[in-house]
Order: sequence, then C-alpha cells, then structure tokens
Amino acid sequence: MTDFKEKYGPWAIVAGAAEGLGRSYCSQLAKREINLIMVDYQEKPLKELATELEKEYNIKTKKIFSDLSLKDSWQNIAQDCESLDCRLLVYNAACSVVKPFMDQDHEDIDCQISTNNLALTHTTMWFANKIKHKRSGGILIMSSLAGFYGTQYVPVYSASKAYCYILAEALNGELKPYGIDVMACMAGATATPGFLRSQPRKTKMGPSIMDPEIVAGKALGKLGKKAIYIPGKFNQLSYFSLRKILPRSIATNFVNSTMKKMYG
Repeated sequence: MTDFKEKYGPWAIVAGAAEGLGRSYCSQLAKREINLIMVDYQEKPLKELATELEKEYNIKTKKIFSDLSLKDSWQNIAQDCESLDCRLLVYNAACSVVKPFMDQDHEDIDCQISTNNLALTHTTMWFANKIKHKRSGGILIMSSLAGFYGTQYVPVYSASKAYCYILAEALNGELKPYGIDVMACMAGATATPGFLRSQPRKTKMGPSIMDPEIVAGKALGKLGKKAIYIPGKFNQLSYFSLRKILPRSIATNFVNSTMKKMYG
C-alpha cells in the first residue's frame, strides 16, 4: 500500500464514483490512504459516500457533480483538479442501454458514445498531459468483456467498450516513457446496481457474477503490470476458450445465444 501511494498518490480521480464499481474503487483507494476526487452526476449518494470514507479512513475528498454524457463536461474535472497533486485516473463512468438496436432512441446512443468514449478520451488526454512531467502515475479504464464481441441487446455499449480497451492498449505503450501506467479492466458480469437493474434472467451457461469490491481491488493491484486485465477465473477461462480456441463466428454465436436467454 505504501508503494501504491508513493506511485499514484496522494490524490486520485474516480469518474463515475457514486455507486457500483466506482464506489468500490473509491473504497479500495481510501484503504490505500489515497485522497479522492469523486465525479458523478448523482449528488446525494456521492455526498453520502464521501462523508463515509472521510470518517472511516481519515482521507480528504473533493466532489465534482458532472454528467459526463454532456458536451465538454470533462472540463469540469480539469478545472477543479488543476491545482491538486493527482496522479491516478480511474475512468469508470459509463452509460449502458440493454435494448434491441432498433428500439433504442438517439438519446440512448448519444449517452453511450458521449460518456463511454468522448468524455473518456478528452479526460484521459488532459490527465496524461497534466502528469507527464511527474514521471509517475496511472490511468485505469473500465472496459467490459462485451467489448470483445459484437453483442446483441447491447450493440452500442459493446462497440463503445471495444474502443475503451483499444485506447488503453495503445496508450499503454505510448505513455510508458513518461512513467504513466495505463490499463483496461475487462470486467464481466458484476453485481452493480446498473447490472441488477437490467434484470437478467439466470441461465445454466450464464456468466459468473462478481463482487465489485473484488473487481476493483484486483484491478488496482494489476495496474502497472498489464495492459489488459480480466478479473475472475471464470471470465479468464471464458476469454481463453472463446478467443483462443473457438472460431470467432462460433464464439460470437455463443455469446449472443447467452444474451438472448438472459434478455430476449
């Protein structure tokens, strides 16, 4: 924990901090004695979480209320964080719509691309330039196993998450000379409020649902060691089987068949 704080502290930004994996990242970072810049559009749960972590771990917090689906909203982070010694960005903010493509409206599409890709890219570019002279820091981008395949019922989301891990993979090499560690965490099904609200049906071949605290803790532990990390033995085995053994067409059909059983 001391090494982690020396490399990535004393402040960290968590975008999408109020619930789910973002909440778990905040908790895991607070345990490592990292002060938190917490970004979310949900004011009440963000304030409650900040108060809870301040009391339990004796850390400082800064709250930024911003909807990252809105144009140029990432600038709120840049303006409020410019003076702070922050060397870690966890971009967890995401918009996910579980719905057949032709039933999604244009607002659904805009929200997913704006939050998952545009705000991510602008925030990451600003942050990399902010810390490049420090020769120490990290960027952790939350992607998804859905990004490995064209997945029905989440077509825009899965495409946007493919962008996330490709961006992280590219920046892992490009930013390494500046001492900046970049990693994409390819999470599978995780017991977040967002996933549970989608009301997936249980299936025999369905995904293994992980605890968000475990996902966040393991991802932070792998930062600086991998460009892409898949948490969970079941997810790692699934990835190996579907990506390394089966032809892509068969693997994609299997994934889509599972999604149809869960949501169709």
